[in-house]
Amino acid sequence: MASSDSDRSINQNTDYEKIYNNNNNNQRANNTEDVAGLNDEVIDHPISYNNPQSYYSKTNDEEDLRSSVSNDIQKITTGGKNNEYIYIGRQKFLRDDLYQAFGGTLNPGLAPESTHKFANPAPLGLSAFALTTFVLSMCNARAMGITISNVVVGLAIFYGGLVQIIAGIWEIAVENTFGGTALASFGGFWMSFGAINIPWFGIIDAYSGHEEQLTDALGFYLLGWAIFTYGLSLCTMKATVMFFALFFLLATTFLLLSIGNFADSVGCIRAGGVVGVIVAFIAWYNAFAGVANRENSYVIVRTIQLPSNERTLL
Repeated sequence: MASSDSDRSINQNTDYEKIYNNNNNNQRANNTEDVAGLNDEVIDHPISYNNPQSYYSKTNDEEDLRSSVSNDIQKITTGGKNNEYIYIGRQKFLRDDLYQAFGGTLNPGLAPESTHKFANPAPLGLSAFALTTFVLSMCNARAMGITISNVVVGLAIFYGGLVQIIAGIWEIAVENTFGGTALASFGGFWMSFGAINIPWFGIIDAYSGHEEQLTDALGFYLLGWAIFTYGLSLCTMKATVMFFALFFLLATTFLLLSIGNFADSVGCIRAGGVVGVIVAFIAWYNAFAGVANRENSYVIVRTIQLPSNERTLL
């Protein structure tokens, strides 16, 4: 009797072991199937992984498996017959969609869409900059004999200033550091320019009787903006022709106006005005690139890409 009970106990333990082993085998099979399904999805995307073994997780949750896969991605690759697709992480983008950044989003490099669901603020900022620059530059060029430029003060405070600063902050919200820096800075420029020409601030009145100091001070003011803008233009040398031309010619405009104030040269200031008008139209061009698409316009802006590689001079 004791022997029979002992045999029965051994048989029960053996059965429990079989059940436990079968459950473990089924668990591994399920995990392997989940991972195989993920591998089938990933196989179409030529992306390399740091640690493929991390696929074989003991969890049954597919989202955990997917997150472990996405965390291991280390390469950005291309695909398609003509390499028209770019894979960034597990996201697939058309190359043309990423290149639109150069024309209409003030992003000087390839970049995926922001995770924030906001509209593109660059066209607003570029339009505000373009119109204000156009009006002031026409006055600087002395078009139609105009020598008093105070009409631009309202634009400088509200459209070129306030609106452009808002667009710059919006650019930071959509994770575009370059666009936020550029738009917010030039918005500040226009507001400071308006303040210089508003008597309430007393800036010009402070130089009464010392007009030569005023012109020199304005020269340094404009020279500082020229240096800053040339620095920004260096960050667009791998973008497109029009994107680079916008910042390079704007910096040249500041430089010409600075020299004109230092040398008290009307001709140099007028030259700066002419270049400024060209800059305004380039800014409108880039703004249009960010608004126009195949759904709303028959006219689409074509971008000309500058040569690009990973080399740097310093």
